[in-house]
Amino acid sequence: MSDESGTLSELNKRRYIAIGVSLIVTIIWSSTFVIVKIGLESLGPLTIAGLRYSIGAMVLLPFMLFQKSQRKPISKNHWMRLVLIGISSYTIANGALFWGLKFIPATTGSFLLSLVPLLVLAGGTVFLKELPTGWQIFGVFLSLIGSGLFFSPGLNVGEPRGIWIVATGLFGFMSFILLGRGIAREKSLDTLSLTTLPLVIGGIVTIVLALLLEGFPQFTRVGLVVVLWLAVINTALGYFLYNHALRELTALEMNTIMNLSPLMTAFLSWLILGDRLERIQFVGMVVVIVGVLFVQRAKSPHHLRT
Repeated sequence: MSDESGTLSELNKRRYIAIGVSLIVTIIWSSTFVIVKIGLESLGPLTIAGLRYSIGAMVLLPFMLFQKSQRKPISKNHWMRLVLIGISSYTIANGALFWGLKFIPATTGSFLLSLVPLLVLAGGTVFLKELPTGWQIFGVFLSLIGSGLFFSPGLNVGEPRGIWIVATGLFGFMSFILLGRGIAREKSLDTLSLTTLPLVIGGIVTIVLALLLEGFPQFTRVGLVVVLWLAVINTALGYFLYNHALRELTALEMNTIMNLSPLMTAFLSWLILGDRLERIQFVGMVVVIVGVLFVQRAKSPHHLRT
């Protein structure tokens, strides 16, 4: 009995640590939207995305190669999934997000990602067999109601285009979350490889597209600082911590914690960019947060975890 209690206590401890790590990631990634808006004044969206992920990969690659002798060879199946993760997340999802931020405020871009849990709920149930409880489903739909309140004041000229672009990228985020969770749950690949290799793949593909569509970048001092900060802090550190937390949390749980980011993004946007939100939009954010809490607290007994 004592051994079982000790094991359960250790599992709970690991889970609480993973939740804490995911909250740190949320704070880091909340700043991405504001930083990208600043960078878009001098650089193209695909250029920012491609450089961010390529440099982030170069930061992590030496550490991965240093541990090469300690890891097993990567199977062909894993390579295929890593390629899909890299392209779906870094090229499609974040490429679309950065492009969409040319037309919408930073807070709106962050808030749009609150729609991802609905996609993850469906995808996680079908592909990962992580069955949600009734309260979790209620929490996700409550978050969607909050999203409706957020957008109820209407849209400015040009914003519908940005919303459609970002909406396309949401499916890339869904694929990234489900594929990453599938590998992390199996514990068949170390966190450093799971973080670094998709970055290399996605970064190279996005850089090539940027050169073809946006040409060679003309750097300003601010643009250079933006790219380096996004690469080292928001990418190398952020994605490493994210994949580490995914070893203990389900795809839906992890993503709903990420839904806390609009509040932080709204604060940073107001502080740095001077953006303003209407009262009903803040109400919408609070409703989303309540939905997040329902999903996070109502842990399903049917989650297949190891």
